[in-house]
Amino acid sequence: MRVIGVGDNVVDKYVHKRIMYPGGNALNFSVYAKQLGKDAAYLGVFGDDEAANHIMKTLTNLEIDISHCRQHEGENGYAAVDLVDGDRVFVGGNDGGIQIEHPVVLMKEDIEFIKLFDIAHSSVYSDMDSELHKIKQAGVLLSYDFSNEYNDEKLSSVCRDIDISLLSCGQLVEEEVESLLKKVHRYGSSLAIGTMGSRGAMVFDGNSFYKQEPHFVKPVDTLGAGDSFFTAFILHYLEGRKENRYDSQAQLIQSSLEKGAKFAAKICLVDGAFGHGLSY
Repeated sequence: MRVIGVGDNVVDKYVHKRIMYPGGNALNFSVYAKQLGKDAAYLGVFGDDEAANHIMKTLTNLEIDISHCRQHEGENGYAAVDLVDGDRVFVGGNDGGIQIEHPVVLMKEDIEFIKLFDIAHSSVYSDMDSELHKIKQAGVLLSYDFSNEYNDEKLSSVCRDIDISLLSCGQLVEEEVESLLKKVHRYGSSLAIGTMGSRGAMVFDGNSFYKQEPHFVKPVDTLGAGDSFFTAFILHYLEGRKENRYDSQAQLIQSSLEKGAKFAAKICLVDGAFGHGLSY
């Protein structure tokens, strides 16, 4: 299986210890997939500062294909992060940095490249919603992380181009999560996933709801928990469906949820989204 993250990258600058770590929803997906043994690529926009150079060097060392990335003069995206009892709290940032002036615009050669992969993953922070239809029209399975940046207008306009939607739902009670996931499915996503922090996760496939309790650990850092959960979940789900490993959809989804919870717990024991810190 080959996967590609398309969109955002940042460095997460930990203000309390002056160390920055590579991250970003789309980039994390590629890195976690690589950690799980998949062939991975990333397509996004970099600045030309120390942060950008550190991310590119890290991805190269991890053997993640960045051949279709762009680099422009300017500041790379960053988020300022603090930790409270191991739980990450965002305290500032530059809203994507160079990505504001030079957003990802998918050219014909980019689409041909993306067509080489089994799944592409993007996010609300990638600022490329107007480009998503190009991936959809190319016939590539597309997943998307809304984080908690969604409303009805956003969902109705984006979900029609998205096969698999991921939403942060920690602020919602369970009945509200169910209603939200039903809506996302109705708007066009065949699979809707809601993460609820310490309450676990929920999936709706158009017929049934499936729930997963988290694997509780004493976290070093919760940054990347949602991204790692989703990556392990969706890769296991797609492989299981492709290879017809399970007797039913329910068995496949429950097994995939368990894989996601297990991997997310592992990532919570790592500094940053996936380590590779650099002093700044």
